[in-house]
Amino acid sequence: MADQQPGKPRKLRTSVKGPLMFSAFWAVLAFVSVLIFASGGSAKSPRFDLAFTGAGIAFIVTLVIAAMLSMSYKENAEHLGKGSGVNLSSAKKPSHGFGGSGTPNPPASHGAPDDKDPHQAP
Repeated sequence: MADQQPGKPRKLRTSVKGPLMFSAFWAVLAFVSVLIFASGGSAKSPRFDLAFTGAGIAFIVTLVIAAMLSMSYKENAEHLGKGSGVNLSSAKKPSHGFGGSGTPNPPASHGAPDDKDPHQAP
């Protein structure tokens, strides 16, 4: 990890302890659940062989998944938190339509009555 400094302990996200603790938790949970459910009742002997197999599989699978997720972790770029998004200011009104300027239509001219608009019907 690039931000590791010698002599200082790593953060839980970048250290080995996080994925190991996560995997150990799921391995213990798998061990207990397989030990209970694989026995088939209290009159039969517990199946430790299946419980250890289930715990081993759960430990390895969750360790690989947690390691892959921790390796893919990346800090966000600094410019992403600076407010460079769209419409962050409520003072500006959003534009209406594609390519709009955000300003309302210009006011109509109030010319003399004899000024006729060529596009307006008589």
